[in-house]
Amino acid sequence: MENSPAIWAVGARPRTLPAAVAPVIAGVASAATVDEYHWWVALGCLVVALALQVGVNYANDYSDGVRGTDDERVGPTRLVASGLASPRAVKTAAFLSFGVAAVAGLAVVALSGHWWLLGVGALSVLAAWYYTGGAKPYGYLGLGELMVFIFFGLVATVGTTYVIAGTAPAQAWLAATAVGVLASGILVANNLRDIATDSVVGKMTLPVRLGDRNTRLFYAALCAVAALAVVGYAALTSWWALLGLLGVVLILPGLKLVLGGATGRDLIPVIQSTGMAEVALSMGLLAAAFLA
Repeated sequence: MENSPAIWAVGARPRTLPAAVAPVIAGVASAATVDEYHWWVALGCLVVALALQVGVNYANDYSDGVRGTDDERVGPTRLVASGLASPRAVKTAAFLSFGVAAVAGLAVVALSGHWWLLGVGALSVLAAWYYTGGAKPYGYLGLGELMVFIFFGLVATVGTTYVIAGTAPAQAWLAATAVGVLASGILVANNLRDIATDSVVGKMTLPVRLGDRNTRLFYAALCAVAALAVVGYAALTSWWALLGLLGVVLILPGLKLVLGGATGRDLIPVIQSTGMAEVALSMGLLAAAFLA
C-alpha cells in the first residue's frame, strides 16, 4: 500500500497547501508595486514553499505517529497512525521534500545573487522538522502558531519580494502580516478542533494553553489583523489593494462557526475556508498591482 500515489497524496495534506502558495503570491504582488516581475524567480520561490509545506506535513505525520499522539484524531488521515505507511517511509518522504526545497532554494539564490539567504533556507528546514520532531518539539510548547507566522508569513512573503525586487518595502511586511496571521489561523482552527485529544497526550498547543473560549477570540483577532494589514497595504500602494479584503469576506462563514462554538469535525470547514481566504487575499493584492 505504501507504493500507492493516492496514499502519499493524502499524507501530503493538499488542503494545507494554500498556506504555502499565498505568501509567494503576496510577495510577487509586493515586488510588482516597485515594478519588478521576475517570474522565474517567483516560480522557484513557489516550489520552495510547497516542498517545505509538504515536508512539514510528512514530518508531522511521522513524529506524531511514532509518539502516539495521533492515535485519537478527528482530522485528516495520518499515514503512520493509521498504518498506511511505515514510519521510516514517511520520514524518508519528509526529507525528500526538504531536499526538493533545498535544491529549488539554491536555484533561487543563484538567480538572485543573495547567497546569505541560504542561511534563512536552512533555518526554514530546521523549523519544519522541529515543529513536532526532536526531543522538545516547539509545536508541543504552544509555539506553532508563532513559527507559522514567521516562516509562512514574514519569511516567505518578504523573502519572495526581496529575491525578486532586491528590496523589502513596508508594503511587503504588511502583506506578510496579512497572510501570516491567516496561516496561523489555519493552525489555530486545527488545534482548536484537537484540544481534547491533545490535552490527553500532553501536546500543549497554544489552544490547549489558551482554552476553548480564548482560542476562539484569538482566531477572530487574527482575522481582524488580516483586514487591517490589507487596509494598511492599500494606503501605501493603491486602493485597488482593498480587493484583498475579499479574502476576509470568504473567512466570515468560518468565523461564524468558530464564534458559534463549533467543535470536532464541524471545524474542518473552518480550516479549509481559512486557507482559501488566504489565497483570495493574496490574489487580490496581486490583481491590484496590475490595476493600479
